Amino acid sequence: MPRVRASEGTLTTAGAATDFSKQAEIEKIAQQVGNAPATLRLLEIVRSQPQPLRLYHASSSEIFGNACEVPQPENTPLHPTSPYGCAKAFATQLAQVYRQSYGLFVCNGILYNHESPRRGENFVTRKIARAAARIARNLETELVLGNIESQRDWGRAQDYVQAMWLMLQHHTADDYVVATGESHSVREFVEAAFAVVGLPWQKYVKHDSAFDRPTEPAQLVGCADKIRKILGWKPRGTFRELVREMVETELDAIDSDRSDE
Repeated sequence: MPRVRASEGTLTTAGAATDFSKQAEIEKIAQQVGNAPATLRLLEIVRSQPQPLRLYHASSSEIFGNACEVPQPENTPLHPTSPYGCAKAFATQLAQVYRQSYGLFVCNGILYNHESPRRGENFVTRKIARAAARIARNLETELVLGNIESQRDWGRAQDYVQAMWLMLQHHTADDYVVATGESHSVREFVEAAFAVVGLPWQKYVKHDSAFDRPTEPAQLVGCADKIRKILGWKPRGTFRELVREMVETELDAIDSDRSDE
């Protein structure tokens, strides 16, 4: 069931896609069993309130899956390629139906991958940043990954949370793609992470097909023109700055633990 946060007449559902491993896929499927029905229940709760609430629904770029266009705006046809994407597509359409049929103030934030040092360790970006730091500090010797040619549109989580907030402040509810509009591969993330610690990534990175996704989505790159124009939102920082922040946070954590010993 999605986590729910409530504050000053607003509700937010949260969810995100995890790493490309089979274990992560199993965990996602288990989570999604109740995801869409939980969203339906939440929408019904909002509809039953005597005073109108504003609801933010965390949609995902995974709803586009094998997208028929690049980049993807809000009206790109839905073609999910994973259980996660299917569940998110259904929940996204539920939110639209309740907005159109019952007049609820509900926004779909179609967020592309958003990262920060707080990412869980089962996410590929955190896995890479953590491994680079630990290898640099002689705590690990290798990093095992799936398909490093997979590409994603990665942005900073801080910027995307601001986008969520802006959606709920606007006078009308709508759906918005939130993305940087840039595509980077897992290989590029690895290269940037190991560059922070000054190590040759090829020496430490190994491939294991167990971490490959059964079906890889097409090139998912978001077109955020709508939210830029209507809400004045734009991403801050660069891809390499994001990677550096994540790796340096891992290094600081390791060094802090050692100083406390």
